Amino acid sequence: MAPRKNATVSSRKTSAKPAVKASNGGPVADFDRDEEMKAYREMLLIRRFEEKAGQLYGMGFIGGFCHLYIGQEAVAVGLQSALEIGKDSVITGYRDHGHMLLCNIAPKVVMAELTGRAAGISKGKGGSMHMFSVEHGFYGGHGIVGAQVSLGTGLAFGHKYKGDGGVCLAYFGDGASNQGQVYESFNMAELWKLPVIYVIENNQYAMGTSVARSSAEAKLHRRGESFRIPGIEVDGMDVLAVRGAAEEALAWTRGGKGPIILEMKTYRYRGHSMSDPAKYRSRDEVQAVRDKSDPIEGLKKELEALGVTEDALKAIDKEIRSIIAEAADFAEQSPEPAAHELYTDILVGQY
Repeated sequence: MAPRKNATVSSRKTSAKPAVKASNGGPVADFDRDEEMKAYREMLLIRRFEEKAGQLYGMGFIGGFCHLYIGQEAVAVGLQSALEIGKDSVITGYRDHGHMLLCNIAPKVVMAELTGRAAGISKGKGGSMHMFSVEHGFYGGHGIVGAQVSLGTGLAFGHKYKGDGGVCLAYFGDGASNQGQVYESFNMAELWKLPVIYVIENNQYAMGTSVARSSAEAKLHRRGESFRIPGIEVDGMDVLAVRGAAEEALAWTRGGKGPIILEMKTYRYRGHSMSDPAKYRSRDEVQAVRDKSDPIEGLKKELEALGVTEDALKAIDKEIRSIIAEAADFAEQSPEPAAHELYTDILVGQY
């Protein structure tokens, strides 16, 4: 497979660089056909799940805020496929449905949480933005912009303190990259060489303002330079490039070298949330990205080149649609939390 133009590395000259190639030949995962099929299936699961969530929101089954991940699937799939489930931890912002599915949380309990049902992963109390499962190594879903970066740094400190060999994957967006708490976290993480991978999901627009208009330094993988934290820019629309970068980053952090930043250049097809008409960009722009860089269609072409038939790919889509339909039915029919649940899960312990 030919190398892709996908990654550049940034670090101070005085600090060692991770072994990552330059932009004319960045790291690319050496997947066999079965691994590519698995990645295709996982991206398609997220895509179909989010499409159904958008439908349920429009029908009134999902209330409040709802931020969809359509277009960005390759980021979470490529990264989390490299993690060790039960050992590593994941934390993200409010665009969190896909990340949860990849932590081996059943689609029906994620969908039930979106509809505020008792069968949801957070008993219907978290909704779209605040899902959580320690059992699965998923520490939120956070609605406060950038808050998960400091919390993720704390999770990484916990991994180091316990000596469990775990790494924290802390996701945040291009908008959150301008938060002050992010840089306090960077400083701590580098001082203490914490095992944390900071993932900037740069979907170009944050809530609705382009990176070029909101950030004096638009190359976000360089944001750690003053803290001697290396950074890698990755084609976040290519799942194999993402997985390749993940392997390099994990080798760096598990090797005791401290934090690293991965800037995923990605793109969301929908608005910031379901209430966003996205008038800050043209339909032609969105369609051009879909036509040129869609992560699912891109991997589909690779699979076809490896001899996977169109019928086999259609069978996967049919299976995924069945799973999502079942999850939606479960979410619609499950009961809401009982009234007494208003008074549970308020405190962690007795004081």
